[in-house]
Amino acid sequence: MRVLFDNHELWDAVESGVSALVANATEAQRVAHRDQKNKDNKALYLIHQGMNDETFQEIKGATTVSEAWTILSSNYKGDDKIKRVHLETLRRQYELLQMEITKTVDVYKNKVIALTNQMKTNGETHSEQAKVEKILRSLTPRFEHVVAAIE
Repeated sequence: MRVLFDNHELWDAVESGVSALVANATEAQRVAHRDQKNKDNKALYLIHQGMNDETFQEIKGATTVSEAWTILSSNYKGDDKIKRVHLETLRRQYELLQMEITKTVDVYKNKVIALTNQMKTNGETHSEQAKVEKILRSLTPRFEHVVAAIE
């Protein structure tokens, strides 16, 4: 979502919100407020478009993008303790991950990438070399000749 907001030049609307319009505002202030409000509505629309029905129920009462973003970030950010436990679970899955005999290398590669992306979300990164080494190390025996050639 952050990339989408940056692309549409709306991230400032998410961060700062819409300031209140002063009663004796000048025409320039009214125009600036209207522009802020338009950006806020556009960003809120983008959030609505990106939500499934269940998640939409959590934010449907939000009237500004800042409110919706606060709700989403508090619901999905999680605290550090939860992230550490989740990361430990992902590490264990990564360590135990082996290619299944009935699966293709492409399917297995995608599993490794998906798992490392989840780990990255929780604060741990893996280099491309580490991913390749993991894949080569855990291929089925029928690929031993390929692994030997690559090494």
